Amino acid sequence: MKKKTVLKILAEVGAILLCLIWISPLALVVINCAKNTASIVLDPIALPADWGQIVTNFIKVWTDRTVQYSKAFKSSVIITFGSLLFIDIFASMAAWAIVRSKSRISNLVYTIFIASMVIPFQVIMYPLVSWFRTLSTSITLPLFGFSMLRSYPGMIFAYIGFGMSMSVFLFSGFVKSIPYEVEEAATVDGCSKLQIYTKIILPMLRPIMVTVTILNGIWIWNDYMLPFLVLGKGNKIQTLPLAVSNFVGAYTKQWDMILCSAFLAIVPVLIFFLLAQKQIMKGMVEGAVKS
Repeated sequence: MKKKTVLKILAEVGAILLCLIWISPLALVVINCAKNTASIVLDPIALPADWGQIVTNFIKVWTDRTVQYSKAFKSSVIITFGSLLFIDIFASMAAWAIVRSKSRISNLVYTIFIASMVIPFQVIMYPLVSWFRTLSTSITLPLFGFSMLRSYPGMIFAYIGFGMSMSVFLFSGFVKSIPYEVEEAATVDGCSKLQIYTKIILPMLRPIMVTVTILNGIWIWNDYMLPFLVLGKGNKIQTLPLAVSNFVGAYTKQWDMILCSAFLAIVPVLIFFLLAQKQIMKGMVEGAVKS
């Protein structure tokens, strides 16, 4: 056999092995979703005796009154959707303004966004909670009408702040690939800045917007630390990671419930990624051309 053929076969075998290694944790989760806790502890690798048990476990997780997984799912949808909506709008507007301004101030603002990407979350998590607590107890609270702690607005506000830096960076690279002549033609036709953004720029940003939505959505949907700090355990507003952790007791762990709840949390993101993967790749490639 030719050397190139052998190398190609080895590369394909290596890719298959890496794929199997990557997908094995998900396969173990699915297998153990159809078992009870005793069977999982006894042999987590063995196939379940009754695959119908997986439906029973899912129903048990969804209807559990102590953990209230269904309410946590609703809260995660509200927080994730609200955060992504504002991140996409604000980041795309900011990136468009930064790229088109071409001034020292816009360069400084862009540098600040990029620099904030390297700041570890652990450095600011306690000052953030302290600041939220101060805002929640200050006399200016009626101006906001809500508490920053243990509330939907507080969580969405925090995620907007943490998601803006990377989103502005990605949007800026994509905006650079949009010909400025398109905007000039729209201006000649009498379009305002808002009309140019909503009718021309925003539709052209769809590929990179899908990419930004997926990247931020996966992180926000699966995040545990920030909801734990801002919402706390035992609050009526709980995200899915917090709900999953409620199945872990001080002395016992309900492994069947933990794995089923984790699988239910994975499914929405996985489906959305599979449906939008072409747009994600297109956005990453086109946005990287002039980044």
